[in-house]
Amino acid sequence: MKKNQNKSNTMWGGRFETTPDLIMQQINASIGVDQRMWKQDIEGSKAHCKMLVKQNIITDSDGKAILDGLDQIEKEIESGTFEFTAELEDIHMNVESRLKDIVGDAAGRLHTARSRNDQVATDFRLWVRDAINILIHKIENLQQTLATLSKEHDTSIMPGFTHLQAAQPITLGRHLDAYYQMLSRDKSRFEDCATRVNECPLGAAALAGTPFPIDRAYTAEQLGFDRPMPNTLDAVSARDFANEFLFCAAQCGLHLSRLAEEIIIWATPQFGFIRLSDQWSTGSSIMPQKKNPDAAELIRGKTGRLSGNLVQMLTVMKALPLAYNKDMQEDKESTFDSFDTLILGLEAMNGMLATATFNKDIMLEAAEDGFTTATALADWLVIHLNMPFRNAHHVTGRIVKMAEDKGCKLHELELSEMQSVEAAITDKIYKVLRVQT
Repeated sequence: MKKNQNKSNTMWGGRFETTPDLIMQQINASIGVDQRMWKQDIEGSKAHCKMLVKQNIITDSDGKAILDGLDQIEKEIESGTFEFTAELEDIHMNVESRLKDIVGDAAGRLHTARSRNDQVATDFRLWVRDAINILIHKIENLQQTLATLSKEHDTSIMPGFTHLQAAQPITLGRHLDAYYQMLSRDKSRFEDCATRVNECPLGAAALAGTPFPIDRAYTAEQLGFDRPMPNTLDAVSARDFANEFLFCAAQCGLHLSRLAEEIIIWATPQFGFIRLSDQWSTGSSIMPQKKNPDAAELIRGKTGRLSGNLVQMLTVMKALPLAYNKDMQEDKESTFDSFDTLILGLEAMNGMLATATFNKDIMLEAAEDGFTTATALADWLVIHLNMPFRNAHHVTGRIVKMAEDKGCKLHELELSEMQSVEAAITDKIYKVLRVQT
């Protein structure tokens, strides 16, 4: 039988005599996805190399050659001249193979006291940590826009809704601040997630550690981790940090979807509360008059991807025995996609709101038309007439029905008309019947 000359087997396949089947190569290769972690992979390899030199596991000269080679690979990837190949399966082997081309046999010493299992777990944690920092920044940008609009519209009256029915008068500032608060919790969740992400798997090797005298605390410190992970099996097989990241992304996306839904409703001619800029609207191929809030609709739609990615990852990890299993190779594509999707949603929402205009007159009119002061009327009856609230609720309901039948607003009713329902009502009631501006 012909000995295998396949490059991937020269990296990991000493006991194999034939090349993998082409379909096996396709299902096994992850470079199309995980090459995105090249920067983290090089960063982790540099820290590992420095530790090997520090612990006299490899020589200073080999260490210098490796670090110089990694610097060159970093420049090649940044410039776009690095050639990724699926034959080498993943980002780790692509980097190591190129390192051998550059520095020769010294490259083979880099993987001493390390496995791809702890290497990929480290790379992935570094990537998620970086992703969290970027997302927090994007959340803060959107919060700043919401805070600016909330301050600008702190006296802009609109109807507050329950069940999409006009409920009580509120301000647009108060309404938008609700989303600011939601995003504050999203930010907090990501920050909390980061504390569990920030533990270092390096040194766990395949699952049981290594007999080499490594310094795990040193590599953890070099990479900015809080500490090494205490259990080596857990270090290489834990992906709950990715699940948590995906949940945080899905929850933040859900909040964006709720705001997007309101923008879509408010932008209809029937509401007319908001006017989106041309920059954040699209037209119709057949109806010239259309101005569609497609950015908001796409944000709303992409929430399904965020939720789906979470479910996908939970399903991958369900019932996996310790320690590493190849199933875990499916962890990154959904995580990368959720990051990209949420970034896009946050930036699009920020752009829409920052360039939108709100129709304060229409919002005020809607607040006055929806009997939104009815609750204030009931409260007035309780406070000034010492009426039990349930009775006040009944009286108010009859007065609202009277205004509805008459086709007028509550404050347009005659005092005598309201007194026909409750004789003790005085003209002081009018102070709470009109929406205050």
